[in-house]
Amino acid sequence: MLIVMDKDATAPQIEAVVAKIEALGFVAQPIPGGERVAIGILRNPGPVDPALFVDMAGVNQAIPVSRPYKLVSREMKREDTIIQLPGIKLGRGHFVVMAGPCAVESESQALTIAEKVKAAGARVFRGGAYKPRTSPYSYQGLGEEGLKILKKVRDETGLLIITEATDHDTLELVAEYTDIIQIGARNMQNFTLLRRAGQSGKPVLLKRGMSATLEEWLMAAEYIMAEGNLQVILCERGVRAIGEHARNLLDLATIPVVHRESHLPIVVDPSHAAGRRDLVPPLARAAVAAGCDALLIEVHHDPTSALSDGLQSLYPDQFTALMKEIQGLRPGGWY
Repeated sequence: MLIVMDKDATAPQIEAVVAKIEALGFVAQPIPGGERVAIGILRNPGPVDPALFVDMAGVNQAIPVSRPYKLVSREMKREDTIIQLPGIKLGRGHFVVMAGPCAVESESQALTIAEKVKAAGARVFRGGAYKPRTSPYSYQGLGEEGLKILKKVRDETGLLIITEATDHDTLELVAEYTDIIQIGARNMQNFTLLRRAGQSGKPVLLKRGMSATLEEWLMAAEYIMAEGNLQVILCERGVRAIGEHARNLLDLATIPVVHRESHLPIVVDPSHAAGRRDLVPPLARAAVAAGCDALLIEVHHDPTSALSDGLQSLYPDQFTALMKEIQGLRPGGWY
């Protein structure tokens, strides 16, 4: 259930509603809005009687929430969420491009690519310090040394940093060094890791699992938000494909459906969907045209020598050209 407060509800009135929810044995989650505060009721085993709240001072209405995902649902929050990042915003018309190599390989590699993607208009640098790979013999990343390189990228270029946390130990380090914590597709239903990410206080980008339904994906986001972290970004990166024409099947239909079902912003990763450099630009353009809130793109200055996913990484000049094309599709709200 969602308790919607009056526009002029006072702090004591809001606190009284929260106290009543907690006295009933439920969890109260205040959700600040543009004009008024709403309070979500969580962890209730069954329907809650609206009559318990509608007569309380400052309460405007009590609305049942039908979706299994509560905090994620558009029913719970009507206006789009804006992710507040240092110096920039993401969502509700604020469009951001995140770009960089699949993996951090060295300081010189990371700084070289960072300067090029920044010059083209990217505001967030992506690069894996920890790389969960299908093969145990593939490059697994530099670990904490990679995080230190990412910090230097931020210090020297001003780009914000996103990188993946693979378990509880790495999440602590990623939260310390970066601006956005990424939860990868393989960990989408690692529920203990999702809860820990929700407790981090940092924005979290949640990638869709390789075979996950839309509801499973949104329920995974609910795990993060249920811990009090409302700064969640969804990321469509393709589901398991049929055939060999692309690594994954980029599900563009999820973009408008997510916007209908949820207030959370949705990012598209065309690089992991394509698995091929030549497919990345058209998929990126299609995602922008479909209304995504951000792009996550792999770029490498020497992809033939890349230690991870070189075949899907754009050359810097290709990325620059793509950014110019995207700007034509996104008038206004561009960072």
